[in-house]
Amino acid sequence: MDKILRIDVGADGGPKATTVAVGEYAGLGGRALTSAIVSKEVPPLCHPLGGENKLVIAPGLLSGSAGSMSGRISVGCKSPLTGGIKESNSGGQPSQVLARLGYNAIVLEGNPKDNTLYKVFINKDGVKITPDNSLRMLPNYDLIAKMKAEYGDKIACISIGPAGEMKMCAASVAFTDMELRPTRHAGRGGVGAVMGAKNIKVIVLDDSGMPIRAPKDPQKFQDANKRFVNGLKSHPVTGQGLPAYGTNVLTNILNEVGGYPTYNFKQGRFDGAAKISGETQAETETKRGGLATHGCHRGCVIQCSGVYHDKDGHYLTKQPEYETVWAHGGNCGISDLDKIAMLDFLDDNYGIDTIEMGATIAVAMEAGLAKFGDADAAIQLVHEVGKGSHLGRILGNGAAMTGKAFGVERVPVVKGQAMPAYDPRAVQGIGVTYATSPMGADHTAGYAVAQNVLKVGGDVNALKPEGQVELSRNLQIATAAIDSTGMCLFIAFAVLDQPETFQALLDMLNAFYGLNLTGDGVTELGKKVLSMERDFNARAGFTPQHDRLPSYFKSEKFAPHNVTFGVKDEDLDKVFNW
Repeated sequence: MDKILRIDVGADGGPKATTVAVGEYAGLGGRALTSAIVSKEVPPLCHPLGGENKLVIAPGLLSGSAGSMSGRISVGCKSPLTGGIKESNSGGQPSQVLARLGYNAIVLEGNPKDNTLYKVFINKDGVKITPDNSLRMLPNYDLIAKMKAEYGDKIACISIGPAGEMKMCAASVAFTDMELRPTRHAGRGGVGAVMGAKNIKVIVLDDSGMPIRAPKDPQKFQDANKRFVNGLKSHPVTGQGLPAYGTNVLTNILNEVGGYPTYNFKQGRFDGAAKISGETQAETETKRGGLATHGCHRGCVIQCSGVYHDKDGHYLTKQPEYETVWAHGGNCGISDLDKIAMLDFLDDNYGIDTIEMGATIAVAMEAGLAKFGDADAAIQLVHEVGKGSHLGRILGNGAAMTGKAFGVERVPVVKGQAMPAYDPRAVQGIGVTYATSPMGADHTAGYAVAQNVLKVGGDVNALKPEGQVELSRNLQIATAAIDSTGMCLFIAFAVLDQPETFQALLDMLNAFYGLNLTGDGVTELGKKVLSMERDFNARAGFTPQHDRLPSYFKSEKFAPHNVTFGVKDEDLDKVFNW
């Protein structure tokens, strides 16, 4: 990878593609590259849906290689949801394909001249951009079926659904999986709205005729990759729990420890948890002819994805993730897996973040728009978003907007972004991450659940404030670095517990690029990324007061532990003191 594809959507005569050298961004990938470009090139005070904002799509440093777990992709911009910098991460095939086509990134920039909708096709021969208004308001599954009919089945696609076209702040960017289904999403922060604002409906990638990316030292790379895979397969989380039950293995675990937010973050246990657990889900998938173990991209060895069939044995959606099952399930008081799977399908089809949508529906339920536990009402609310009705446009702009529109005080957001499936009172380390991450409330930014609950890489008492700041700081640094490699974040479980697996990862990077990277180098990369992001947010007007949880988390006691969030504000301000 040695070039960046820039598409000026406001050029005379329609969008114009220009390929430029990677230049000053050399050596960066994934989140490091998206955040570097956004931080340097996007005016922090610009309107997120205006011509000055840019959407950056970047594979990781090892994407497109034979490196296992290297198929993650980063999408960056100024977020229309938070008003700050955003990196949203996804699996799927496009990262591997884009990297093999030789691109470090695609940058969508400029302001469209009119409302014409475009599709972009990229292969070994170059880039073709075509107006195609027949794609207008197509949901993702219909859109990808049309692309498959036009370009064949050897492609990978990056697309938006109706929510992105309508520039909703909860809109996602979809990435196709190995079966060419739009099931993997860069969901957080409204990145789909920015793609919609650029009038780009779909980017079709075809790497036919392109070789796999070759390392500088093939033998050392192969050896390191083998050791890396062995480490992943030998760890109980990445080698057993996630492959057997997917990410939803966490439902019973979080429910048992009392950290599972239920009924819009009112309590930490859900009576219906067993009905929607990973164990029940895997059993249901297998019984109906689906898959409980499946990879979302080539090179995945953890295989935490799956395929969910309906009662008649027909494909309904990919295996709903833990966050999705919680957001549309326990948080809304819904314990019907089939209804949750339908909600997951609708979110993917319309192009909406499942976390933001589930949290929004719970806020709407608290406002009285539906009753907690009413799955059919929840489904109807998502349809309203897809239709773009007046109500749907409120809901499609997220939990914070919905809370304001309907006068709800208890809205679980930070920087305007909804909290994921861990209550910060019962898992206090994740509360520090929610509060202080440049991204807004985001569990992946510094997954303190690992030490607070799973006891991977250490043991920090989840219910007490002591040690949480240092824990979150270290994890945010490590995560920023991992997100830059193209590696799946789930490798962290093995890397945290097994020094030899971390060393294998370093050896892979060194063999591929001819480097001498050490653990300290990884730390410095993570700090560099976070510093760029925090600098952008500061210039956008963010202050330490934005690094706070909603006040009710410090005053409302959370059952069953009857605890409040105990980390002091002055300690939150020390997270980035390194």
